[in-house]
Amino acid sequence: MKNKYKSIVIEGPIGVGKTTLATKLSSSLESKLMLESFSENPFLEKFYKDVGKFNKYTKTSKYALATQLYFLLQRADEFKSKEYQALKRHNIISDYFIEKDKLFAKTILSSDEYLLYNRVHDGLKLNVEKPSLVIYLQTDAQILISRIKERGVKFEGNITESYLQKIIDSYTAFFHSYKDSPLLIINTSNVNVNDPNDYAMLLEEINKDIKGKIYFNPVS
Repeated sequence: MKNKYKSIVIEGPIGVGKTTLATKLSSSLESKLMLESFSENPFLEKFYKDVGKFNKYTKTSKYALATQLYFLLQRADEFKSKEYQALKRHNIISDYFIEKDKLFAKTILSSDEYLLYNRVHDGLKLNVEKPSLVIYLQTDAQILISRIKERGVKFEGNITESYLQKIIDSYTAFFHSYKDSPLLIINTSNVNVNDPNDYAMLLEEINKDIKGKIYFNPVS
C-alpha cells in the first residue's frame, strides 16, 4: 500500500507501542523509518531512578533538566543533519514527535528550569515541518506499567504509575487542543496492532483522507 502522507509521527507515553506500530507501518506503507535514540541519553537512567519521588507536591528531579536538554540538542543535531535532509526526500514514519520535548519539559521541570529550557530551545531555531498525520496512542497507567515490565529494560523498572499518570495527563491536555496536523487517536487498550484484523482496519483508516481529529474505535 502506498503511503499518501509525506510524514507520519506516532506519539504517546512510554510503553504504549510507538516503535512497534511505526516499524509495522513503515513496512506496510513502503516508507523510511525514523526511530528515537532514547537509550543514548546518559542522564535518562539517573532521571528514572528519581521518578519514585514524584508526587502531587513535586515534579522535578536533579537530572530532569540535563535529561531534557540532552534530548533537545540530540533532536537539533538529527534534524539539521545531512542524513535527515536525505531522508526528507522520501515518505517518513517516526516513533516520536519533536513537539513532545516541550511537553515533557513543562511536565517535569521546575518553573526556573523550564524558562532556561525555553531559552535554549528558542536559540536553536529549529524549523521542522509539521507532520502530515499524527497518530496518538493512549492507554491507562496500569497497562503501561505491565508493558514496561514485560519488555524488561532494567532502568525503566523505576518508573512509577504516578509518574506515568502525569505524562498521560500532559499528553491528554496537549492533544485536546492540537490542530496543526490531522490527528488519529487510538486507545491501545482496545486495539491490538499485532492482531491482523485490527491492523488491517487501521491501515484502511489511515488510507482515508483524515482531517481534523479522528478516534479509531473499530467494532469487534
